[in-house]
Amino acid sequence: MTELLLGAGIGWAAGITPGPLHTLIIVTAVQRGFRAGAKVAVAPPLADIPVVPLSLVAVGAMADGVVRALSIVGGLFVVWLGIDTLRTAWRNEPADTAARGSDMAKGIVTNLLSPYPWLFWFTVGAPILVTAWAESPVDAVAFLAGFYGTLVGAKLAVAWLASHGRRLVDTPWYARLIAASGILLLVMGGFLIREALQT
Repeated sequence: MTELLLGAGIGWAAGITPGPLHTLIIVTAVQRGFRAGAKVAVAPPLADIPVVPLSLVAVGAMADGVVRALSIVGGLFVVWLGIDTLRTAWRNEPADTAARGSDMAKGIVTNLLSPYPWLFWFTVGAPILVTAWAESPVDAVAFLAGFYGTLVGAKLAVAWLASHGRRLVDTPWYARLIAASGILLLVMGGFLIREALQT
């Protein structure tokens, strides 16, 4: 249950936090509607296909002490993401992006070229999965289900909102939602650091 909630919390915050893929979803949905935006929104699991195994192999080959240190670094990275998300909410400035090709291909390329998925999986996701798998494979699957479920769900919600009017994602409540996500990331980062220090 802990892994499911942890994955869901991080996935939701990542799903609505502005970034290159987030902006691409909005632009696509505004220009061509929800269906086109949804194709971009479902890109992360596909783009992560090479990233997750590589990070798991690398982290799985490390000694326990190294994995623990990496987990602490991952927690600090999530805390940094939270601070950066709060700054974005205060500035209310979306990230710029540009890409070509089909909608889903644009989403996959944007996700692969962004440093955040790579940093996340090598410093946060893989250590959690390796530790969870050692306890129970069900826990590892629960983390993945929670993470990708809320990540894609949140991005689909952004695509739907954008397709029904760009002003809906520029309203004050949306900025507050981004700020709340930043706070959630800070909490999750603190939790990851605490768990690493206790192991």
